[in-house]
Amino acid sequence: QVQLVESGGGLVQAGGSLRLSCAASGRIFSINAILWYRQAPGKQRELVAEITSGGSTNYADSVKGRFTISRDNAKNTVYLQMNSLKPDDTAVYYCNAVAVMGGYWGQGTQVTVSS
Repeated sequence: QVQLVESGGGLVQAGGSLRLSCAASGRIFSINAILWYRQAPGKQRELVAEITSGGSTNYADSVKGRFTISRDNAKNTVYLQMNSLKPDDTAVYYCNAVAVMGGYWGQGTQVTVSS
């Protein structure tokens, strides 16, 4: 089993920044990748960014150049640094662990960007 806890969401003005955290516990060694998704009201959940166990990263076109995914192995935590935020970035952000046993989700953290 893998447990994920997100934090760092909040209310920010357009152009501002937030850093989300995803703290993992449990069978950490079984995780192949950590992904950040988001879901806005009335919309499907979409992939925002991912980082593999090897350190490779990938981003949605909508966030390239603005968001950065990183990890701190000592803290078992993955971060999503979000800069130049736009109202369209408003959503609940979830982290997802792709592990040998399957996929695991955190509870989500709300990000609201005001115009």
